Amino acid sequence: MKLSELPTPVYVIDREKLTQNLEILAGIQNRTGCKILLAQKAFSCFYFYPLIKKYLAGASSSGLYEARLAHEEMGGENHVFCPAYLESEFTEIAEICDHIVFNSCAQVKKFAPHAENASLGLRINPMYSTQKTPIYDPCAVGSRLGVVKSELDESVLDYIEGFHMHTLCEQGSEPLRDTVEAAEKQFGEYFRRAEWLNLGGGHHITRKDYNVGLLESIIKRLQDKYGAEIYLEPGEAVALDAGYLYARVLEIVRNGVDIAILDCSAECHMPDVLEMPYRPPLYGSDKAGIYPHTYRLSSRTCLSGDVIGDYSFKEPLKCGDMLRFDDMAIYTMVKNNTFNGMPLPSIAEKNGDEYAVIRQFGYGDFKGRLS
Repeated sequence: MKLSELPTPVYVIDREKLTQNLEILAGIQNRTGCKILLAQKAFSCFYFYPLIKKYLAGASSSGLYEARLAHEEMGGENHVFCPAYLESEFTEIAEICDHIVFNSCAQVKKFAPHAENASLGLRINPMYSTQKTPIYDPCAVGSRLGVVKSELDESVLDYIEGFHMHTLCEQGSEPLRDTVEAAEKQFGEYFRRAEWLNLGGGHHITRKDYNVGLLESIIKRLQDKYGAEIYLEPGEAVALDAGYLYARVLEIVRNGVDIAILDCSAECHMPDVLEMPYRPPLYGSDKAGIYPHTYRLSSRTCLSGDVIGDYSFKEPLKCGDMLRFDDMAIYTMVKNNTFNGMPLPSIAEKNGDEYAVIRQFGYGDFKGRLS
């Protein structure tokens, strides 16, 4: 299939770029001996799991359904963390997960006796914020994520083999270095008894300016100091810049500014645009006013604020034009929704110059979520 033949809206995953990211991550594993897991909360397009498992050690999950997906489609190590487990789900979690991380000492006491075959861990909170976006800061005052030092009940350490911390979001290795040092000051005495340390996700390892050398030095120092196995579980780094969202212009209206109505939606298909907020890169465009023709890109939903942003173009847009939003593999498919009865975008693979649709959605997917 040619690009112009794809139905829109459609997420397109670039196999070549995904492979390049995986090769970078595999290189870090090979040079340091650490293990890297796919964080499915960012990217869980399991069509590509056979490719991913050739490079990574396994996957990490945020609950039973993700854990089942990894168990069924990925193989390798299966790690899970949840702020609070359900009793009705935990038996199955303990059967399919080899690493289970708890969020509180009370959860350890409640569930550890029922997970004898898994390696158990405790999530810690070093209370060292490196975020500027509050919604993504697990170290903010009042955060529910991880045990702070003052709340650590040392009696649970008899059950614990590892410690987990996740404090970063789309960041380099410098914030990781500082966060690890803060964590060691508070929890270092416990790290000495650990079999493994999980440094969580949020590492933009495959970004061009990422300091891989510093990351590897952090890993090696922790290995030498504590004799522990080191895990990383990036999600974004696996599929960073490996996906696109293609959409078409349906209509152009004017109300003070030129407004292009697209067949995709920020609210439904790229929620971080409204949540963070986030401005997705758009191929062949620039910020408003840079090129001669500026348009406000919006959706066909009834939400007045369903606006992607203002972009400028060298040539006027016209109905039927196909637009390409970049960096659309991560936190898109996993977050999308059918608000307003909007269809979910199709999913396609780019392999060289060829395109193939691997999944399409319809009315049944909308109706199936309701009753």
